[in-house]
Amino acid sequence: MSTVEDRLAELGLTVPEVVPPVAAYVPAVRDGNLVFTSGQLPMVDGAMAATGKVGADVTPETAKQLAQACALNAIAAIKALIGDLDQVARVVKVVGFVASEPSFTGQPAVINGASELLAKAFGDKGVHARSAVGVAALPLDAPVEVEVIVSIAD
Repeated sequence: MSTVEDRLAELGLTVPEVVPPVAAYVPAVRDGNLVFTSGQLPMVDGAMAATGKVGADVTPETAKQLAQACALNAIAAIKALIGDLDQVARVVKVVGFVASEPSFTGQPAVINGASELLAKAFGDKGVHARSAVGVAALPLDAPVEVEVIVSIAD
């Protein structure tokens, strides 16, 4: 098991199986030293953990936990592609989308769920650039979607 997986285990988490794509794409691709994940939804054990708009149907606190689930799914996609998570040299960028009711403006706090998990899992290598964007709707009525870009050691 990798150091990253050991850190996740200390948090009571394990890297799940890769979530199968719901359309015409792959979970992650590698281009040179970069790995780009597709948008990861908060799927847990093969099912959407929650649905609806943050600020209406889903609380910000729950949405933060869902963002963590998205990040864990991104980690799974990365691991499936490169094998050993200790090959990650750094988490470069995270983009988080939050399906928001019109007056909700707490997207950064929601996406902190993903950012905090990545920092705990990868240590200093997990500190990254980020965007947190509010949107009208996401696939399958997901409240949150997260993309991750990592660089891989030579």
